[in-house]
Amino acid sequence: MSTATSSKTASNLTEAEKKELQAPSGNKRKSRADSILPPMTPKLAIGLTIVGIIAFFAIVVPFFVQDPNKVSDVGLTAPSAEHWLGTTQTGQDVFAQLAYACRGSLFIGVTVGILAVALSSFFGILGAYVGGATDEAFSLLSNVMLVIPGLPLMIVIASYMPNKSAFLVAGVLALTSWAGPARVLRGYTMSVRSRDYVLASRVAGEKPWRILFVEIFPNLIPLLASQAMQAVIAAILGEAGLSYLGLGAADSYTWGTMLYYAQNGMALILGAWWWFVPSGLCIALFGAALALINFSVDEIVNPKLKAATRSQIKKWKLEEKAGKAKSDAAFLAGNVVHVAAKESVAS
Repeated sequence: MSTATSSKTASNLTEAEKKELQAPSGNKRKSRADSILPPMTPKLAIGLTIVGIIAFFAIVVPFFVQDPNKVSDVGLTAPSAEHWLGTTQTGQDVFAQLAYACRGSLFIGVTVGILAVALSSFFGILGAYVGGATDEAFSLLSNVMLVIPGLPLMIVIASYMPNKSAFLVAGVLALTSWAGPARVLRGYTMSVRSRDYVLASRVAGEKPWRILFVEIFPNLIPLLASQAMQAVIAAILGEAGLSYLGLGAADSYTWGTMLYYAQNGMALILGAWWWFVPSGLCIALFGAALALINFSVDEIVNPKLKAATRSQIKKWKLEEKAGKAKSDAAFLAGNVVHVAAKESVAS
């Protein structure tokens, strides 16, 4: 009896359902990964290429250049075979400084990205999931941090630190950049928390930590990745601003400290473009590359940005216009027939 029932049930399955049941688990994992990873687009490829080149330069090149603090008697010379990017007023090699500056800026940017995502996740996701007084307290703290201007707060905090290391500067930047993302995560978490599969997990008696990390958190990964890249861009620009004001890290080279030393050395007035252009160009290129990657990640967070979705919406609009035109033509044809019938009756 059970064999007959199972065969009957199997015969009632559609072809799509049969293929889904016969599909190997690897394909299912691949489909889940495709829903999290952004599709490869020209923007994403260009962004990843630029980020990869700068990261490789920051990690590898400092091992093969001279000491960036080494002073020589060839001050303020233009790029040459011996000094690829020229020298500063005191004869320091700009190429060596740029290599160490790339490492320092990326360290600060990545550190701020990790700390900012951790803080925004704690105050945004956890508060929204727990709810009650905890959510109210976390939301109040986020609102207070949003009201305080970021750059003045960074300047005040940095000015009171006598020995500013790269990690301390990163901590200051992270402290002033988590509140906005936390508000976004809170709203998104509250939306996911009220979905049917989360409510079903609660009814089934699942543990709260499992619901948070298995049912809710995977839906937030693209949003967290987007916020991390935005935090890295903001951190590099914020560090450059602090260093340009003389409040940056004193124990390492960054793109901002290079601009600071070039400004103090009157590089622009003296026409020493090789002193400030490389660091400014690196900031612009790295920020643009992360922005291009972020655009691709946004296509996961916001399905309206997907190319397939845009083409489908365009197709729907064309079909809607075609259907409306057909209905208008049918309406006009009906009116003509109605008028002709009236005229024939009158005659």
